Amino acid sequence: MRYAEAPSVSCDVHVAAPPPRVWALVTDIALPARLSPELRRVEWLDGAWRPRVGTRFAGYNHHRMLGAWRTVSHVVELEEQRVFGWAVVDEDGQFGTPARGSSDPLATWRFELEPEGAGTRLRQVARIGPGRSGVSLAIERAPEREEEIVAFRISELRSHIRATLHGVKELAEQAGQPQR
Repeated sequence: MRYAEAPSVSCDVHVAAPPPRVWALVTDIALPARLSPELRRVEWLDGAWRPRVGTRFAGYNHHRMLGAWRTVSHVVELEEQRVFGWAVVDEDGQFGTPARGSSDPLATWRFELEPEGAGTRLRQVARIGPGRSGVSLAIERAPEREEEIVAFRISELRSHIRATLHGVKELAEQAGQPQR
């Protein structure tokens, strides 16, 4: 697996809650920061307060091997209660030339929802590249280990996605439980 191939990872989970409840959670951009070991906080940019195609939000991240950095995400897909997707770019030039638009993302993320019985099948997908990222920097330092570096990052992302999905599942299903 090579970085230029823009490898991806996806995981899914059945949530015993209807799509509108799950949708409200996955479109809350602050929620992943509560569930992810890497994303620390997010904020809407340009006066936005909810996702719409073209809106942007900043993500503040930390990784033990890279330290702290900021990304800017552009909402690129939004189909009510079905798909929420965003392209992540390096506007600050942390990993190379600053990227201003969403055409050369360092990663692309999306949530997909599908009604399933009385609940929802929730999938999260992450694709790395083709834009420069921390993975690019690691590969430049050790090009002979590119496949190992990419596999390691995909494994990390799989773990992060599973944590996010299970967090969303727990929150959505708790919201449907009667209070005692």
